[in-house]
Amino acid sequence: MSFLHRLVSASRPGSLLHLRSAAAPGLHGRSYSRSTDSSSPEEYLHRSVVPSMHYQKSLPRLPIPKLEDTIRRYLAAQRPLLDDDQFRTTEKLAEDFPSGAGGRLHEELLAQDKNNKHTSYISAPWFDMYLSARDSVVLNYNPFMSFNPDPRPDYNDQLVRATNMVCSAVRFMKTLRASLLEPEVFHLNSAKSDTDRFKSLIRWVPPSLSWYGAYMVKAFPLDMSQYFRLFNSTRIPKRGRDELFTDETGRHLLVMRKGHMYVFDVVDRDGNLVKPAEIQSHLKYILSDPAPVPAFPLGVLTSENRDVWVGLREKLIAAGNAEELRTVDSALFCLCLDDDTMRDHIHVSHNMLHGDGCNRWYDKSFSIILTKDGHAAINFEHSWGDGVAVLRFQNEIFKDTTEKPLVHPGSAATAGADSSSAVRRLDFKLNPELQNGIKTAKEQFDSAVSKLTIDAMEFKRGGKEQLKKSKLSPDAVAQLSFQMGFLRQYGQTAATYESCSTAAFKHGRTETIRPATVHTKKCSHAFVCEPGKHSVAELRAMLDECSKYHGQLTKEAAMGQGFDRHLFALRYLANSKSQPLPGLYGDPAYAAINHNILSTSTLTSPAVSLGGFAPVVPDGFGIGYGVHDDWIGCNVSSYPARNVHEFLRCVHKSLEDIFSVVEGKPIS
Repeated sequence: MSFLHRLVSASRPGSLLHLRSAAAPGLHGRSYSRSTDSSSPEEYLHRSVVPSMHYQKSLPRLPIPKLEDTIRRYLAAQRPLLDDDQFRTTEKLAEDFPSGAGGRLHEELLAQDKNNKHTSYISAPWFDMYLSARDSVVLNYNPFMSFNPDPRPDYNDQLVRATNMVCSAVRFMKTLRASLLEPEVFHLNSAKSDTDRFKSLIRWVPPSLSWYGAYMVKAFPLDMSQYFRLFNSTRIPKRGRDELFTDETGRHLLVMRKGHMYVFDVVDRDGNLVKPAEIQSHLKYILSDPAPVPAFPLGVLTSENRDVWVGLREKLIAAGNAEELRTVDSALFCLCLDDDTMRDHIHVSHNMLHGDGCNRWYDKSFSIILTKDGHAAINFEHSWGDGVAVLRFQNEIFKDTTEKPLVHPGSAATAGADSSSAVRRLDFKLNPELQNGIKTAKEQFDSAVSKLTIDAMEFKRGGKEQLKKSKLSPDAVAQLSFQMGFLRQYGQTAATYESCSTAAFKHGRTETIRPATVHTKKCSHAFVCEPGKHSVAELRAMLDECSKYHGQLTKEAAMGQGFDRHLFALRYLANSKSQPLPGLYGDPAYAAINHNILSTSTLTSPAVSLGGFAPVVPDGFGIGYGVHDDWIGCNVSSYPARNVHEFLRCVHKSLEDIFSVVEGKPIS
């Protein structure tokens, strides 16, 4: 089931080590009734025969691994990172763990899990980790995924594309809430399971059994409990621990331009999509607003340290802005219309990952960003969910806007639309203290983003097709190239994190694949340090070994059989009960393996051109990558402690060497 690893969250992988909230506020108990209305075809993306949440009730539960398996996997991941003396110390602490406090915590976790069958053991701690984190969400948590351009150049006009994306997003929301959105299912044998016949049968199987019916034809329904947080949702700063707010009664869109905030309804009183031509008129009105850039753009406050932002938000409310903030928080989503034209992919990455801090509301569940020249991307807040829900949304929006756009180049905006009364620019009352807070936030934002460097690489010699023909895992090869690249540049093996979705389970989140292994260490050393000592056949055998072991790790992670989440949950349990932590957690090696220098996440989709995130540690790399049919792409970020340009040069050289060996040629 390594398929699930494709669903990896394009996320803030290393820092994915923090989240929280009482049981995942999932969809159990939520009313997603089937629509019986006769709305026009424009109202929905499609009408699924199988209700959206049909499989949710019968999804399998995320397993808690056996403690001995977790310890064995933990030590295997530590081995390539430690010298013999360090490893002996770590081995002793790990082997003592099950017989002492670790074993007792494990039994407690099992008992707790047994009493909470509606959710997963990782859900509450994971929410809690994210929502308790006090660092800014910018760079530290929010990732981005940029859309491919519309294949018809005229449709990439900012106004046309923005209108179509807003209309498609509302259609997605309505389709989801009417329970007409196709359930998220991974088909291992789509000829059997992704058919009208199968769907017309499975819809009659009770939800408590439906998963088993799908499983029998090798179809794997995925958890959709995060989907309801896509719309009308915002992360609200609170002291110590933030809250997730959702108000499904909101019918308005939040639009940001030049740091100003505007709202207008995109859903009418009857719950229907406002006429696309009217939406276009309202957006055109906003784009032509001559108001100068505000001296104190409020959005930059959402880039602050969370405790600082709480204090400023309280002052905003005290100054009489409660209603305006409520309007922002309850908006369907945020549309950011940027006045910049993009120079290249690197400019796109910087703009979509962080921008200038003024034309964003980083706390919204997601924002669609559109530049003056029609580049589009989604930037999303990470606490409410992983990349699976966002990617499904992005795929549907791209498909809908490119195949069934509701406005066209040359479409006339509605002449009768009274945008001056329909569109409201939010006006915030700012006293000198708040003005100073905005000024400080902007200075800190500028300082933080100025330290970030992003570079990208495209390897054109080959990709997925050639590797699969050679019986090598494409993902294993990409990960091996990062290990080789880092060794070539810095002469060592580093703690590495690869995010893997566990959405095959109820309220699953992610698990970690640990791509730095004894096999990659041995193979990297042979390729980088002593290529002349090994025959092509010997090097090829090492590639096979790396691929096979990486495939095993991927399958284990997708099945909830990693070690990271288990150890995290045990530590969380001890902390929540104010119990002393077992010695394993005080081991410098435990801290080191969780200081993820190489933080990686993979993503390929017809809708997405590239994704990215910042490093999760000051001396790390943030590596977004995709292995395509005949090329491999990497979008990598770093802070001043690392040289991203040299790293990509080393990764490219590693891929050249690997492909030479795959083709039976010696390394040059």
